[in-house]
Amino acid sequence: MKFNQVHTLKEIATILGCRYVGSNDFEVRGMNEIHVVTAGDIVFVDHPKYYDKALQSAATIVLINKEVACPEGKALLISEDPFRDFNKLTKHFRPFISANVSISESAVIGEGTVIQPNCFIGHNVTIGSNCIIHSNVSIYDNCVIGNNVIIQAGSILGADAFYYKKREEGFDQLLSGGRVVIENNVGIGALCTIDKGVTGDTTIGEGTKIDNQVHVGHDTVIGKKCLIAAQTGIAGCVIIEDEVTLWGQVGTTSGITIGAKAVVLGQTGVTKSVEGGKSYFGTPIEESREKLKQLAYIKRIPELFKNPK
Repeated sequence: MKFNQVHTLKEIATILGCRYVGSNDFEVRGMNEIHVVTAGDIVFVDHPKYYDKALQSAATIVLINKEVACPEGKALLISEDPFRDFNKLTKHFRPFISANVSISESAVIGEGTVIQPNCFIGHNVTIGSNCIIHSNVSIYDNCVIGNNVIIQAGSILGADAFYYKKREEGFDQLLSGGRVVIENNVGIGALCTIDKGVTGDTTIGEGTKIDNQVHVGHDTVIGKKCLIAAQTGIAGCVIIEDEVTLWGQVGTTSGITIGAKAVVLGQTGVTKSVEGGKSYFGTPIEESREKLKQLAYIKRIPELFKNPK
């Protein structure tokens, strides 16, 4: 998430009420999770296991809960609770603003686009031309939708990420300030849910077609001309490259990559990254030919017990 204007390190520290290491006028341009940070971004880290990764990342401002040596060219924000303070920044720069109309006055809707009854279109949403948004679709704030997109009834774009920190009193949610971006010629089925990024974008690439009752987690990037069948669940921070096919009831873990033109057969659990151009099946996932061989061998086990050698 990039800020609308450049802020100084001192200004950010004042918002948080925390100490800092670096010059007062050190430039702060945005805030992001570690997998999408660029120069000028704030990244937060609150566990020693990830200190080095955060300090060595592309982020130039590190929100951290320990006094450490500041890498050259970077700045630190010293916080007792970086998770809490990251949320504080999200609230400050991307606050929730309630709506009192079904289609926000700040929404931009292109020529030839049809919005069916009972839809909700949030603040700062952009919808391209010649789209069809069927009834009871909810499009949360800041979503971006391209041209010639069809969204079937009851789908929800831009809900919060499923991202929590466990505390003694319960689970504390990491607030979502990102967006959903739908490129041109995408089709989204009925009752789908596509969560916005925590700070970045959840993206559906041009020409991709999504069946009914599919879930796409936060910050996931789906490539161009993919096919995703019904009841598939895609976790957060997944990369699905171009022309991938996911058949029904596929589920993925987070943070993995599915290579271009891969085919994942129904009810497969994608537990790790897989290469493109191959067919996969099973849980844990394997190439489908090998998995089907294994199933054939399993069927022969009773026979082996009857006729031991």
